[in-house]
Order: sequence, then C-alpha cells, then structure tokens
Amino acid sequence: MAASLPVFYSCLKCPAYCCTYPQIPVEKRDIRRLAKRFGISEEKARKKFTKKGEERGTRVLRHREDAIFDSACMFLDPDSRGCTIYEHRPTPCREYPGTVRCGYYDFLASERTRQEDDDLVITAWVADL
Repeated sequence: MAASLPVFYSCLKCPAYCCTYPQIPVEKRDIRRLAKRFGISEEKARKKFTKKGEERGTRVLRHREDAIFDSACMFLDPDSRGCTIYEHRPTPCREYPGTVRCGYYDFLASERTRQEDDDLVITAWVADL
C-alpha cells in the first residue's frame, strides 16, 4: 500500500474556489462515470453536463450562476459548497490541487487570520490580481 502525503488544507473551510474555474475539463471516462451515476447514455450525459471547451476537441463541465462567485460548476451545492457528485467527480477534481497545499486555501486562511474573521470569503476579484 502506498503511503499518502500529508495534506495542509481543508476543503470544508473553503467556498469551493476550484469549482469556479471557467474550464473544468472532462474526458470520455469522466462522461462515462457521469452517465452511470445518472443512469443515462454517455451521449445524453455529454450534452447535458458538458459543453465545448476553448481548446479544440475538449469538453468542460457546464456552470450555473453562483451567489459567491459569478458562476460555478453545475454540480456544486450552493448551500453546503460541496460536490453533489463527489464519488463520480471528473478526474481534474479528483486530482486537485495536485500538491499537499492549496494556494487559495493558504491565501484565504491568511486573510481570515489577518482580518480576524473566520467566515471571510475572498471572491472573484482574486483573479484580477
């Protein structure tokens, strides 16, 4: 059994910033997983849950309006800020952030400490920095 690395962030203390990336790519195996989850054909899942990505031949998850950020993945629960398809989430979501630290979580934790506000949420303006 492979040893797991320590993780220095908690997704439960984040407003799901990674779910607001405008392009969350999916592959055929991810679409297959979604189709199985919802009991529909792969073609129907592709049309219902994805759209054309900016790069030729790519598919990305669809978004919906979001109260904290402008938009978010359609599978993000707006109240709990948790993934509604967690066991069936696409590969990029499974692999995020790919390191033992999450930059947004570190930034958010630092700002919450500085401003003495455990509920502070840094929203879309971060992308403009």
